[in-house]
Amino acid sequence: MTRQTAGLHIIVVEDNQTMREGLQQVLTHLGHTVSSFEKAEPALAFLQRETADLAIADYKLPGMNGIDFIGKARAVRPGIELVLITAFGSIELAVQAMQQGAADFITKPFSVDEIGVKIDRIAEAIRSRRVMQQLQDENRYLREEVAQEFNQGEIIGTSAQMQEIYKIIARAARSEASVIIYGESGTGKELVARALHKNSPRHHMPFIKVNCGALAEGIIESELFGHEKGAFTGALHRKRGRFELADHGTIFLDEIGEITPAIQIKLLRVLQEQEFERVGGEETLRVDVRIIAATNRDLQKEVEAGRFREDLYYRLHILPITLPPLRERLGDVPELARFFLEKLKRKHALIAREIDAHALAVLQEYHWPGNVRELENIIERAAVLCDHEVIGVDDLPPLSRDADAFLLQDHGDSDLTSILEKVERSLIRQAMRQAHGVKAEAARRLGIKTTTLLYKLSKYGLD
Repeated sequence: MTRQTAGLHIIVVEDNQTMREGLQQVLTHLGHTVSSFEKAEPALAFLQRETADLAIADYKLPGMNGIDFIGKARAVRPGIELVLITAFGSIELAVQAMQQGAADFITKPFSVDEIGVKIDRIAEAIRSRRVMQQLQDENRYLREEVAQEFNQGEIIGTSAQMQEIYKIIARAARSEASVIIYGESGTGKELVARALHKNSPRHHMPFIKVNCGALAEGIIESELFGHEKGAFTGALHRKRGRFELADHGTIFLDEIGEITPAIQIKLLRVLQEQEFERVGGEETLRVDVRIIAATNRDLQKEVEAGRFREDLYYRLHILPITLPPLRERLGDVPELARFFLEKLKRKHALIAREIDAHALAVLQEYHWPGNVRELENIIERAAVLCDHEVIGVDDLPPLSRDADAFLLQDHGDSDLTSILEKVERSLIRQAMRQAHGVKAEAARRLGIKTTTLLYKLSKYGLD
């Protein structure tokens, strides 16, 4: 017999005491944990409370037979492997067992070596499947991170406000306490979260991001905590949640103010006890994760309004960091603009090489409702469309305009409906840019339903 290095949890259902104890002894010797039962019914009750990797059941049992047990065990634990043992071996019985989901079929009498070989083969298949699933999960998150890498850069700014932020980051990075980052959309909350992780003792472990505002209510629980196979329609395999992937590292919960009360309760438990269960699972999982959250809302007001749990607020609000909007640090605009242009030059073959002083002055006079992200978008647009080496004022979009000028500019004798449609189209474009194309997030920013946004995207030919 071979001996596996990592054991499984195996259930044995056998009414013959000698056979049951013999199987338990052999499987334990192989390095597995064994729970044994005389009947199928208590074994099923056990599976409803606990997880197991493999169940070995005799066909002939008092009460429910082995084939019926296999079908019910698969329904209770969709990922479990099953083996049927019988002294009444036949092709028809083997077919029935396989149809119910059995991985193998053993006929009595059998040797210890035969059991060892079959269990080793099943154990290896289980381990390979787990490794493959883990790699698939991790690769998916890595692809997401790589896809966003172009938008990361570094935190830029020499203003007094940013100097204070740097000091707070340096102190907070050394701590294990939870951090919450406040700031308007586009102020760089994710960059600060990454800086905290990069300069922490956990820097060599995963940094996992979750955009809570971009995930539908029915999806976010599975994304955070994972799910078991069969937990809901479409759950074709076990999925590790982002808390599992962030184990020993950092998880960044962006737009934390958007989560529902039900998820707030589950998140509070993770903060307090560092444990949770997957959706559809009963096994309690423990993780060691540092939580960094971010929001563009005033969570204190959300608590007062009853939309955010007070106990969760205080758990998150241990180390608060408030990022200033760009309009409050306009002195950083030239440095940011040059940084974004340099980043674009490294990625693309651009004619534009620099930004002239007059253009930088115009950028410094703007109030930047979209903050740093809006500045980056404007520099990218100007750099791509510019057909000369120096970006000037004429290469920038109109920036210095108040609400009345915006409504009247270039509309001529248009009627009110036409003007409002143009304004609506512009606002939708801006929201989609700020939400990076995520329609649910864009709808939230606009204060409308996602279905309404889908209709308007189609109406204006923006989809």
